[in-house]
Amino acid sequence: MHTNGTSKLDKLYGKKVAVLGFARQGKALARWLPTIGARVLVSDSRPAEKLAAEAAEFPDVEFVLGEHPDTMLEGVDLLCISGGVAPDLPIVLSAVQRRIPISNDAQLFLERSPAPVIGITGSAGKTTTTTLTGEILKRAGMTTWVGGNIGDVLLDVLPQIKREDVVVMELSSFQLELMTTSPRMGVILNITPNHLDRHGTMENYVRAKANMIVHQGMSDTAVLGYDDSMSHSLSDAVQGHLVWFSGQAMVSDGAFMAGQRLLVTGRSSIDGDPHIVCERTEIPLRGDHNVMNVLAACAITGASGVPADVMEATIRDFKPVPHRLEVVRVVNDVTYINDSIATAPERVVAALKSFSEPLILLAGGKDKNLPWEEMIRLALSKCRHIVAFGDAGELVVNMVKQVAGDTESVTRVQTLDEALAKAVSLAQPGDVVLLSPGGTSYDAYVDFAERGEHFRQLVMAL
Repeated sequence: MHTNGTSKLDKLYGKKVAVLGFARQGKALARWLPTIGARVLVSDSRPAEKLAAEAAEFPDVEFVLGEHPDTMLEGVDLLCISGGVAPDLPIVLSAVQRRIPISNDAQLFLERSPAPVIGITGSAGKTTTTTLTGEILKRAGMTTWVGGNIGDVLLDVLPQIKREDVVVMELSSFQLELMTTSPRMGVILNITPNHLDRHGTMENYVRAKANMIVHQGMSDTAVLGYDDSMSHSLSDAVQGHLVWFSGQAMVSDGAFMAGQRLLVTGRSSIDGDPHIVCERTEIPLRGDHNVMNVLAACAITGASGVPADVMEATIRDFKPVPHRLEVVRVVNDVTYINDSIATAPERVVAALKSFSEPLILLAGGKDKNLPWEEMIRLALSKCRHIVAFGDAGELVVNMVKQVAGDTESVTRVQTLDEALAKAVSLAQPGDVVLLSPGGTSYDAYVDFAERGEHFRQLVMAL
């Protein structure tokens, strides 16, 4: 089914491929496509003077910068769009009208990977689950490649991947919405309202996530969250083997909780019988949501042939992924925690539920047209104060006023610098200052990681 991406027999050999967007994914495409004999044109809306130095590193690539003129599609056989590029841009719609196929780096990789791919998606938890899954497989002695929406763009390492290896690939809804290929093992952790500013409706968002499994065959495996209603509902679309993970039910194939113990059984067990993986207290990550992430990783790796003792050893040693409930520093008995990855209110809810200490919450960023009321109600019950910043700051203040009837428990500032300064002035010994924004970083930063890194720098300078 898969062919090595470096072969001159590749179906794109001699074809002209246009790449829309010249960031992480676009650059990986511009590096890889010439290696299989494709002719490459890259277009980015940023002006030439901003990208001149970067473009100079790609002498074999044609560039159209500052705009996306319709004429750039002349003679194009394939249009590849990066995750951050909306599929309703005029140039993309024009390509559709011209019947030019549209793809992305993830699809191209999946079509060519010689090794089986484990694809992981979800509205929350996919990076932690992807990282932990990769660590367990590596500890089991498998040559494992981890990337996709995190880490490496896997096209960059495709020539090095061998048939006997395994690939763990995080996939976002932006990548999945275009895809007509599903990985050998497709994992959908959960589906809750997210990215509705991009997808428009919840139905479109669910449809994008479902592409993780709907193109699978009878010999493939789907891993679904049993407790999540939307993920559970997609079990009807499973054509191959079905594996569950659950914190509430004793599933027959997968991973589940029994009291305070995590177990694997059925297809996720080395011999089909139930095996204890670890005690919940042995998980070095805060929060019920991280227990679910660990259960998912156990279901995945168990179905990949890993015994429970290897899972246990890896879980014990696992460290939180950066920007996900990451303890930055304790200053004057105040703990500063970076949860910049929380780009939806639902993720903030999970973070808030992870703490019993008094909290000062830094919330805001850029809204994605998502509901905030549940998060604000919980924040008002758990936090001594809320500091609202960024584009969504006013929305947070208004929601606090709507729920609480006043704005005594919230302060509005503009920047993250001001938000932290306010939190420091309010914090008392024993408090936790929690950056868990609920909005994206795009009002002020390239991504959540840059925002989290800025927060870390500010805290380290206290």
